[in-house]
Amino acid sequence: MPDLSILGTPAPYHVLTYGFLFGTQLFHSFLGGPLSFKALPRPQFAVLQSTIFPVYFGLQTVLPGLLALTYPAKTNGIVGIRNTGQLFGDGSRRELLAMGLISIMGLVNWAIVGPATTKVMRDRKSQEHKDGKKSYDKGPQSKEMMGLNKKFARIHGISSLVNLGAVLVTGWYGVMIAERM
Repeated sequence: MPDLSILGTPAPYHVLTYGFLFGTQLFHSFLGGPLSFKALPRPQFAVLQSTIFPVYFGLQTVLPGLLALTYPAKTNGIVGIRNTGQLFGDGSRRELLAMGLISIMGLVNWAIVGPATTKVMRDRKSQEHKDGKKSYDKGPQSKEMMGLNKKFARIHGISSLVNLGAVLVTGWYGVMIAERM
């Protein structure tokens, strides 16, 4: 039978938070998003993504803070960021850097890139009504729509790169905490 006293320490919460963060990132980035794009008509896919992204990027911003609060120290098990003597004394700056990077990348997508993407999507929808055709229809597009499509592709690419960076750093952090086992 497991020793339930561990539940009184931050250790299980650190592991569960990391698993939730990394699992969410992997699922949404490589399964849920791409499969939804293939399965749903574009308007429904856009609604789904615009509903999921704020929550997803919010989690990507906030969960690294919870990881920092339950941070594993090398010497006495998990003590969290509150015990800064042990935290900074055990060479843990790279782990804190990883958590900070993940949070910053989530915040960039949540507060800057995501809203910019949503604005371009609204602008494209408005332009579709003016042009009488969808932004993704084959054939010639108006100059305005071509500009909006180019802007959307650029912003979406930035968001994807920032998200991929967060996923990679989260995986890197997993390797760092595995080194402690």
